[in-house]
Amino acid sequence: MPMTISSHPFSPSSKGAASPPGGADVPAQDLSLRTGVAASVVDQAILSRRSIRAFLDEPVADELILHLLEVASRAPSGTNTQPWQVHILRGAALQQLVEQALAAFDNPEVLAAQPKPYDYYPLKWVSPYLERRRKVGYDLYALLGIAKGDKEAMHRQHARNYAFFDAPVGLFFSIDRVLCQGSWLDYGMFLQSIMVAARGHGLDTCPQAAWLTVQGVVERFLDLRDDQALVCGMALGYARGDAVENRLETERVSARSFARFCEARAA
Repeated sequence: MPMTISSHPFSPSSKGAASPPGGADVPAQDLSLRTGVAASVVDQAILSRRSIRAFLDEPVADELILHLLEVASRAPSGTNTQPWQVHILRGAALQQLVEQALAAFDNPEVLAAQPKPYDYYPLKWVSPYLERRRKVGYDLYALLGIAKGDKEAMHRQHARNYAFFDAPVGLFFSIDRVLCQGSWLDYGMFLQSIMVAARGHGLDTCPQAAWLTVQGVVERFLDLRDDQALVCGMALGYARGDAVENRLETERVSARSFARFCEARAA
């Protein structure tokens, strides 16, 4: 039976909602997106998004996954190029890839033979990015009780990436290699839209660049064409409320620290 996508805590009800493109005009006073309540809903969906590292073994309906992707596909892209390609894994397919990825991660020779990914991180770390990176790592390991220098425990925790942190759904994203930097910027907006839409349905996510470390394994499993590049992976599911790692709250600098109002210049 087809699933009906119901209203939920982080989404305005259909009554009074803005019409879809091409729909009938709605009086401005009836548009819920212009109310304080709706603004709060959107804010909460964004503010509640976190990278979850422990998920419940609770399935996510295929119809809901596709709904999230449909919503996210409204993300902007230059000249409407829509550069995203999504590969959805669950059930036996997900488990099969997890086993292959973990085997590769635990084998130094196989890991060394993986194709070189694109440079996600800078080749040289400088302040303030180095300090921010270190802090999130220290904070996560402190929650997990992993001591500094415990490489075995760190390896085990990093390996959790390749099990999608036990999420029931694993997503991979690819892009045509012919597309350039602007399309990668578009892709980021699409990814964020998925994660925010997921919050509206009580779901959580973890975007994962870690899959680039074993991208050869992923590319073979997904049978990606040579003209396709792997962008990243993402875990999708329901967060485990009792998992200590899910208590991690990363810091953000205030808007006044990274933004400035530009004034008119004297003639």
